Amino acid sequence: MSKFFRIVALLLVVCAMLALAFTGYEGKVSINEENTDVASKESSTDDDGKVGSTPDGKEPVEIVYTCWGNAAEKKSTEEVLKKFQEKYPWIKVKPIIIPNGQYDRKITTMVAAGEQLDLSQLESASIAYPLAEQGKLMNLKEVAVNDTEMPLSSFVPTGLYYLDKDTIIGVGTGMEVFNIFYNKDLFAEAGVETPPTDPEKAWTWDQFVETAKKLTIDKEGRNALNPEFDEKSIVQYGLNIPKWWGVWGNFIYSNGGDYITEDGQFGLSKPEATEALQKIADLIHVHHVSPAPTAEKGLPGTDIALQTKKIAMAVDGQWVHLALDSAKTNFGSGVLPKLKELKTQAVTGMLSIFKGSASPEACWQLIKYLNDPAQDLTLYRNGNLMPVAIPWLTEQDKLDQWTKGLTSRPDGYVEGIVGMLLNYSVPTPTGTVKNFSRIIDVVNAALDKVWLGQQSAADAMKEAEAKVKPLIQSRRERGNVNGDN
Repeated sequence: MSKFFRIVALLLVVCAMLALAFTGYEGKVSINEENTDVASKESSTDDDGKVGSTPDGKEPVEIVYTCWGNAAEKKSTEEVLKKFQEKYPWIKVKPIIIPNGQYDRKITTMVAAGEQLDLSQLESASIAYPLAEQGKLMNLKEVAVNDTEMPLSSFVPTGLYYLDKDTIIGVGTGMEVFNIFYNKDLFAEAGVETPPTDPEKAWTWDQFVETAKKLTIDKEGRNALNPEFDEKSIVQYGLNIPKWWGVWGNFIYSNGGDYITEDGQFGLSKPEATEALQKIADLIHVHHVSPAPTAEKGLPGTDIALQTKKIAMAVDGQWVHLALDSAKTNFGSGVLPKLKELKTQAVTGMLSIFKGSASPEACWQLIKYLNDPAQDLTLYRNGNLMPVAIPWLTEQDKLDQWTKGLTSRPDGYVEGIVGMLLNYSVPTPTGTVKNFSRIIDVVNAALDKVWLGQQSAADAMKEAEAKVKPLIQSRRERGNVNGDN
């Protein structure tokens, strides 16, 4: 499984993870028991066995909800759905929890067989957009247009997935952006200024590189600014930038580039993109502040690498706050450096309603429930998630509930991370570039030589262009929630 797919998989289990807050269950559950009926018992039955209306006057409905997860997540998902049904006794939810590696195949099989599907977690590039293009997914504007409790306009714009400017096929399940994480102790020992949290004071690329040099140390204790520094005996890297599009894509946008240009050309072969890619490669082979691919494979994840002082800084996703805090790392986070302008990609899993559902209203109620931090704040307070609902990102009383006085949310978090999401984020390319999965596979293969220092970014992307051109299907238009453009 690719690093991209693993990260997306992490995002897509958000709804199941949310349920962990509702239960202390620690037992064993068979993941083969996919169909589980956790219907509430509030619906009344008359003497003829017919299901009657619920106390609130709603006619009972049943919806099938699919998500993926492991055995523990299966049980906790059932628990949160039980609580949901206690609140909405007219809705019976039939959950199907599918192991991660089998998910797309199972959904595809169910669709082909005409089995009931109402609400599903979906990964945008690999399955959601192919299904939408087959006409299988509902335009959420149709079900949410009159909602005053949580209208589509209350969701972060970059958390909405558009099929075209008038059609929204999915909403996010917890927002994520990218930023710099660092070990505070290493910065203090070196007497180096920490990354800014104010987006208006973001480092330039040169300041970023200079700081990384001060924090890259060889076995003799010399940093990368020392003329006698030995790049072959590095014991502490100043920086690590993982080599997947979720990370390096931020700097493509920051330099004014794109994956696919507005006129449908291969954007990664343009100077704005190749310059950004080359700068990242130069961190390895010119500045010697970041590990080569072979050395990077030997590093643990960002949380352990920072905790054990293998690296001083890392560019990674917002979700790393949870792991760093759990490891009791003395860490901080700051905004990304900028090239031409400050940008970050916003990524999130998505929830979609199938067009064939007989109960889209019930599905929408469940979407809102799973995206409402008021139901439980645990996974927001522990550093894992950011809300997708704007009020929870902008209203001080709500912000304080999941950010204030917490080690999982270091100083400057609201300004530097929430602020980046609201003011400097761009939608994930999986939702804006048609045929993204196939295109990025070609790009990643070409970039291997760049990260190894065997080819320039410009030459590699020029060679990739010939293979990518037949795959390009233009960009997706994004409208607004009211359909006014």
